[in-house]
Amino acid sequence: MASPLQSSLSERNGPPDRSIARQAAQWLVKLHDEHVSAADIAACARWRAAHPEHERAWQRAEAIGGKLAGLPGSVALQSLGRSNRVERRAVLKTILLLMSVPVGYASYRTLPWQQWSADLRTAAGERRTVTLADGSKLILNTSTAVDVRFDSEQRLLHLHAGEIFIETARDPLSKELQAGTNRPFIVRTAQGNVRALGTRFVVSAADTHPQLAPSTNVTVLEHAVEIRPAVAVERTRIIEAGQQIRFTGTTIDAPQPADRYATAWVDGRLIVNAMRLDDFLAQLGRYRNGLLRCDPDVAALRITGAFQLDNTDGILNALPDTLPVAVLFRSRYWVTVIPSPFSS
Repeated sequence: MASPLQSSLSERNGPPDRSIARQAAQWLVKLHDEHVSAADIAACARWRAAHPEHERAWQRAEAIGGKLAGLPGSVALQSLGRSNRVERRAVLKTILLLMSVPVGYASYRTLPWQQWSADLRTAAGERRTVTLADGSKLILNTSTAVDVRFDSEQRLLHLHAGEIFIETARDPLSKELQAGTNRPFIVRTAQGNVRALGTRFVVSAADTHPQLAPSTNVTVLEHAVEIRPAVAVERTRIIEAGQQIRFTGTTIDAPQPADRYATAWVDGRLIVNAMRLDDFLAQLGRYRNGLLRCDPDVAALRITGAFQLDNTDGILNALPDTLPVAVLFRSRYWVTVIPSPFSS
């Protein structure tokens, strides 16, 4: 049980500095590894004693670890004893996210528990195709989490994170319902509902940008969809085939022509045309574990091509053949693209 001193350390001054929080989380993960050594334990103790903020971050990380230990599956700290690096990274990311928000049960409830417990999930770089109970086709892109809730009233997919492709089928229960009716097929995100109107479409739960409100992106490939923001429901509108749109809980942007390569990922490809290198690496980073960074001096370089997502290392190794860059592999999970030392 935490002492009054420990409690005060973990509660005061808000979340710890991010770099210190990361160190604390890494120590917590290391100490739960089945191969932890006495030297590791001693080194952690020295780190904690080196500065009061280290101890404060440690107390917070340890408290979060105790909460995670009570959760099932790969979220639990017990999973760290296994040699699954994907699970270890997932737990580390969860701890860091928990440490970045105010202490308390309310903030704890908003964390990505839904993602780890979702009915359907994919890891970084993984794609998965599922035939739903009604015959609809669902494809999950990398790092995606979806709950499936079909009942007598509706066919609902709750997209917690990532990106999905949907090809809806006619409702097999329509004959049992009132003549001429189908259960609506809905994709729900934190920003609102996307209702299929007999269609093929893509829904992406966009990453949160510090300058933008969280959003959902929709690309309609066939027929149409209805967009209904979660808060401003009066702004409901229909989006037609060949259009793409971004919406938040309160706003819907003007429709834009659909990206012709919006579904290239379904076939395991990333197709770009004169894309900035930093944007390209951000996209590529979604399909691999670890850190993929771009030096600011080469960020504005442009890249064009079709790339196979099943070999991201191959893509990175080929970059110096077409751009004045070098690729620095500090490890398989820490890669930086820098200016070429041979460029003038």
